[in-house]
Amino acid sequence: MISSRTLRLLVTAALLAVAALPAPSQVNYNQRDDKYRVLGLKRAKEAYETARRDYGRQEELFNRSLISQADLDHFHNIMADAEVNYQQSLLAVLFEQQFVSVSRAVKYHARDGSKHVRLTVANTSGETAEFQKLLNIDDKLFRSLQPDVVNDVYISLTNAEGAIISQPYEAKIAQLRSGRPAILDFDLLQDLDAVTVNMIYGSGSSRSMKIFLQKDASVNRVAVQSEQFSQEIELGKSATFDLTLELFSGVSNTFSLEVLNLPRQVDRFFKDPSGQARLSQFKFTESTNTRKAALEVSLPDRPTEEVPMDRPIPFFVVVVPHDRAQSAGVLESRTWTQEEIEKLNVGYVKLELVPRGEGKLIVRAPQLYYSIKPEGTVQMSVEVVNEGTRRLDNVEVKIDPPLNWTRSVEPAVVPALGIGEDRRVDLTFTPPRDVAVGRYEIRLRTSALSDNHPVNAEDKTATVEIAAGANTLGTALLVILILGLVGGIVFFGVKLTRR
Repeated sequence: MISSRTLRLLVTAALLAVAALPAPSQVNYNQRDDKYRVLGLKRAKEAYETARRDYGRQEELFNRSLISQADLDHFHNIMADAEVNYQQSLLAVLFEQQFVSVSRAVKYHARDGSKHVRLTVANTSGETAEFQKLLNIDDKLFRSLQPDVVNDVYISLTNAEGAIISQPYEAKIAQLRSGRPAILDFDLLQDLDAVTVNMIYGSGSSRSMKIFLQKDASVNRVAVQSEQFSQEIELGKSATFDLTLELFSGVSNTFSLEVLNLPRQVDRFFKDPSGQARLSQFKFTESTNTRKAALEVSLPDRPTEEVPMDRPIPFFVVVVPHDRAQSAGVLESRTWTQEEIEKLNVGYVKLELVPRGEGKLIVRAPQLYYSIKPEGTVQMSVEVVNEGTRRLDNVEVKIDPPLNWTRSVEPAVVPALGIGEDRRVDLTFTPPRDVAVGRYEIRLRTSALSDNHPVNAEDKTATVEIAAGANTLGTALLVILILGLVGGIVFFGVKLTRR
């Protein structure tokens, strides 16, 4: 039998032999680990756990003074290398599998009229369940690295040219956990139906995707916008308000257009800008959530109590769902405030027109040709008429006579000429005493002011012919000569007949 002393010596010798065995300085590398990172992580984890157990056994031997400090440090270095390899494999798998996706992008219309995008992003990183199978859920390293969290997610919205069109320009999510989507709200600086979402997250991973924005169907209304929301229109003329209609409804897709608070003297109708066809109702299709329309208004020829000059007339265009279109006649029968229209929960836009007028000066002359003797005087009259849509002020007829002619105008200035009103102006031209025989032209220029803007009428030209004076002595001699000639012919004719 082996004594106990001999047995202890044999065990000690065996442990020393094991301690003296060379240990690998690094974990065996498999080139497939770069392709199959999860399997490489499993290999690295097992190597680390083996090295950690070996180090624990060597530490017990060191405490019993069976191995040296150098031998213990050698096994500690092996464990440290295995731990680093394990951590590197773990980080490689975690960062490779990080993925952030856009789950929803909803465009909605705020009460102040601005357009917003409500963006929902989620951490959809894969392999999380597999990590928990490979690693004990209580593993401190696994928990410290937080494989279910993506850090520092930066998001921005751009248009097709790459310009940022959102406010804020860039939003940051500090931590995006798996199963906990984050919702961001962007104010659209450019009204678009499709945007590009740019994301940078984690260790520098990036994604860019062009997405078509969903419409917020919960409001069940149509947003209306007009670039020419306020226009000045001349009386008797027409103007067009361009409208952009954008659907935010999942219930209705057929709507009617109505005008509220516009005086009945103002004609109005809606039309399709492309085909000029008149519209009363319109419909959105599945592929089209934005449409164009136009409102054409025509003012009366003269101002009225309800259509005063130079005073803004505010009114509203409302878009009513088809199932509520029966009440359109009731809507037009009264005057609405903006607060009351908002309570109707319909799409609307506030517009404004300002009736303007412009005076139009016409000069009527019954006669523009005169023939006088050198000592004569021309007296003529003209009518100045306002055929425009605004009062004319300071109507004046100016005369450009030939040299040394005298003229007079009565009245010199017409203070005011109302719409459709006419006034008579008397003109007198007198040639000088030594005027030569011939024709002379006199130009008449008429001007006025309309809302402090000059208005000119078409120039008129009067022609004056100066006829030569009559010679009395020559005429008398000519008469006597003719009478003598006639008398002689008669005398000789009588004598001839008596023979």
